[in-house]
Amino acid sequence: MKLYFNPQSRAVTAQWMLDECGAQYDIVPIDLRKREHKTPAFLAINPAGKLPALVDGRARIFETAAICLYLAEKFPLKRLAPAAHASARGRYLSLMVYSTAQLEPAMGDALLGVRSSPASRGWTTFEQAKDVVERELGYGPYLFGAQFTAADIMIGSLFIWLRMWGRRSGREKIDHYVDRLLARPHAIKLPGHS
Repeated sequence: MKLYFNPQSRAVTAQWMLDECGAQYDIVPIDLRKREHKTPAFLAINPAGKLPALVDGRARIFETAAICLYLAEKFPLKRLAPAAHASARGRYLSLMVYSTAQLEPAMGDALLGVRSSPASRGWTTFEQAKDVVERELGYGPYLFGAQFTAADIMIGSLFIWLRMWGRRSGREKIDHYVDRLLARPHAIKLPGHS
C-alpha cells in the first residue's frame, strides 16, 4: 500500500488508521507548495487533487472516511469497526459520515469565525455538533465503549486538530476523550509531543 502524504494535511488521520491496523505501507511525500497534488499523475489517483489518497494494488481510495472504512474492512481482526451484521454497524456508519458531513464543517466555521445559519450552510453549529459527540460518547472510554473504532479516529482527529490550533472543545467529557486518544501509541502527535 502507498499513502500519499503531507504532514500538514488530513493524511495524518489516514496514517493513524493504517498504524492502528498494523498495515505495511509506504509514504509517498506530496509537496503541496509545489502543487504536486494537482499533477496529472496524482489526479489519476484522486481526481479531487487532495490528500489523503491510498493505493492498494489496483484500488485507489480517497477521502479520509473512505480510507478508514476500507482499512477497517481489510483488517477485520483489528476490530476497528462493528461487524457488518452487528446492530452497532448502523451507528458506526452514521458516525463516520457525521464526522465529515457535520462535525468537520461546523468546526471549520467556528475556527474561521464564520457566522451563518445552519439552514443556509447545510450543517449544524459546532456547539450542537459537540452536543452530539458528548451524547454518543456515553460512559465508555470510546464511542463504542471499550472498543476503539475508526469512528474514534475520524471524530477524535478533528478534536486533535482543534488542539493543534491551540484550542480545546470547552467540554470536559470531550477533552478527556481526546486525552485518551492522544495516549494511544499510534495517535496523531501534537507538535512538541512525542
